[in-house]
Formats: sequence, C-alpha cells, structure tokens
Amino acid sequence: MRIWDVPPDRMCRNHLLGEHREIHAVWSIITNNKKAYSNHPEILRWRGRLKALYLRHEELVTEMAARGYKHHTPMDPELATGESVQTEFVATYEEQIRILRERGCECRV
Repeated sequence: MRIWDVPPDRMCRNHLLGEHREIHAVWSIITNNKKAYSNHPEILRWRGRLKALYLRHEELVTEMAARGYKHHTPMDPELATGESVQTEFVATYEEQIRILRERGCECRV
C-alpha cells in the first residue's frame, strides 16, 4: 500500500491509477473504521488528515481527466476533515523519487 507524494503529472499510468485505488482503500478503512490494515504506516499517516487525502484524490482525478480517463468514484467532501496538508511521510520525497527511478517505469522523476 502506497500513496506517493510525487506530483500526479509526473507519474506513469500504472502508478497514477494504482495510487487512485490505494487512496480509495485508505479512505474506506479510515471513514468506515475498518480493522484490516488499520495499523499500516500508510493508514496511520492519513488519520486526522482526510482533507489532505481528499485533496490528493482530486489532484489525481484532474490528471486522470487530462489523460482521457473517466472518473466514476467521487469521495464525499463532507467526510474530508482534519488537516489539509500532509506533513508525515512513510518515505521522504527523495526516497520516493529513488524508488520510482529504480522501478524503471515511465514516471518522469
């Protein structure tokens, strides 16, 4: 499970769409108080920051639309509470760039 902190327009198709799925998983776990994965570091960093998660989702949706994808899974903005900026990271931005470069995908990092 990973939500990148890389600008969506720099991400390859696989990472863009994969992160979109992951955001919905994180959102569902937190908003529905699900137990599965509730202690995963990626879940923990978004607790109290659903507004930031919502805004990240909207960034991805904008990029998806720019690439011609249709989006059919909106999030409820009324559930977008807490901090609007993500300040906790599982891996630093620099580490994330290194990881993406090593994957050899088409991300422009």
